[in-house]
Amino acid sequence: MTGLTHIDADGAAHMVDVGDKAITARRAVATGHIAIAADALQAIRDGAAKKGDVLAVARIAGIMAAKRTADLIPLCHPLPLTRVTVDLAIDATGITVTALTATDGKTGVEMEALTAVSVALLTIYDMAKAMDRAMTIGAIRLLEKAGGRSGDWHA
Repeated sequence: MTGLTHIDADGAAHMVDVGDKAITARRAVATGHIAIAADALQAIRDGAAKKGDVLAVARIAGIMAAKRTADLIPLCHPLPLTRVTVDLAIDATGITVTALTATDGKTGVEMEALTAVSVALLTIYDMAKAMDRAMTIGAIRLLEKAGGRSGDWHA
């Protein structure tokens, strides 16, 4: 099997060797959305959820998750993140989470941004499930990446 970066010549999974790559500034932005019933969304907006400040806890959970991505995704390299932001925006149907991750390193931070979004959304679900068990998590995707050999990319 050739052409697959995480598969060796014998077909076994392995971590990609990034030792020869240049250190560059790298950045990624990811997003996702959770649809929430109107009454539960209002309780979150008002800070009236029984488990506490849903948005603050989700933000911290997303930041922590970005820092632990290599512990969750087997072939990811552990990265010294220089920046992680997690923004939460309430709209008419739910909450959109957007995460930005950055590092100066030899490999990208896309997985860290996607992990931050995913865990922030799961945290919202966990904290609001008593109010709405029918919440739907979706539209998780990379919006942009910058840096590295392949250059910049935008959705």
